[in-house]
Amino acid sequence: MKHLVRLTCIAIGLTAAGTAVAQEDCGEVTIAAMNWQSAEVLASLDKFILENGYGCDVSAISGDTVPTLTSMAETGQPDIAPEAWVDLVPEVVNRGLEEGKLVATGLALTEGGQQGWFMPQYIADAHPEIVTVKDALQHPELFPAPEEPGKGAVFNGPQGWGGTVVTSQMFKAYDAEAAGFVLVDTGSSAGLDGSIARAYERQEGWLGYYWAPTAILGRYPMVKLAFDAPRDDAEWARCNSVADCPDPKINDWAADKVLTVTTSGFAERTSQPVMDYLAHRSWSNAIVNKLLAWMTDNQATGDDGAKYFLENNKDIWTQWVSEEAAQKIEAAL
Repeated sequence: MKHLVRLTCIAIGLTAAGTAVAQEDCGEVTIAAMNWQSAEVLASLDKFILENGYGCDVSAISGDTVPTLTSMAETGQPDIAPEAWVDLVPEVVNRGLEEGKLVATGLALTEGGQQGWFMPQYIADAHPEIVTVKDALQHPELFPAPEEPGKGAVFNGPQGWGGTVVTSQMFKAYDAEAAGFVLVDTGSSAGLDGSIARAYERQEGWLGYYWAPTAILGRYPMVKLAFDAPRDDAEWARCNSVADCPDPKINDWAADKVLTVTTSGFAERTSQPVMDYLAHRSWSNAIVNKLLAWMTDNQATGDDGAKYFLENNKDIWTQWVSEEAAQKIEAAL
């Protein structure tokens, strides 16, 4: 985002007294631990690094996208939203940035949050000619419908999800029924996950809606298909995201911006090294998918996941922190 608060801070010498001052500059910090797995582990990761690497006194509090970002803009609390899906509340975030109440430090997810239509990696490997949704819809035999022999299937998300509405509209836009496909209602997120697991167990084709980062994509590698048209925001708002719109057009499913956001009050009172860390701390969907799969398999908490990541990915996280902070974090581990 273009509205970023640029901060300067007096450099602090690395003497014993200077280090104590740097820790005091960080002070008390509140971090929003959002109620989904990737955001939970990122909040735990930030908590561990800020406490052990930068001497902060960190409290993690429960949160969710809309109430957390609204509270940050209106009341200045909590201090940090590590994984903010800002496209869900664009008016709140943009107004907060323009009014100087919020600071976007950088990308939480390097590629952004991804939604769209996926197929298994083994299908992509066997059929490199299938790159777009239109390519896939030419091969109903590769994506068999579970209860309609001879038909292909597009698996949809649970009712009530925005991605489910868009998938239904894209199915109409592509005239997928005429291409020999049926749209399968999976009923729930568990049903959607189960359909992917069954396809993998049988090494069968699967085509449908999913998103990243998630544990499922860490366990079952999937390839996101390209849509066959450029992004048109006006058309997306008019019809692609409206369930009863009768004439949807093919449209690109753009990545969601997923940023780390702080309040301006926190950015002004904390130390520059802390803001530098938040600006550099960004990870890819592939890394997060694998971590979430490990967490799910091991029934791990966010704190468990954060420590597992730090112990096994030193080459990644040491790029985010100062050398002095890295030494302290390793000692804490």
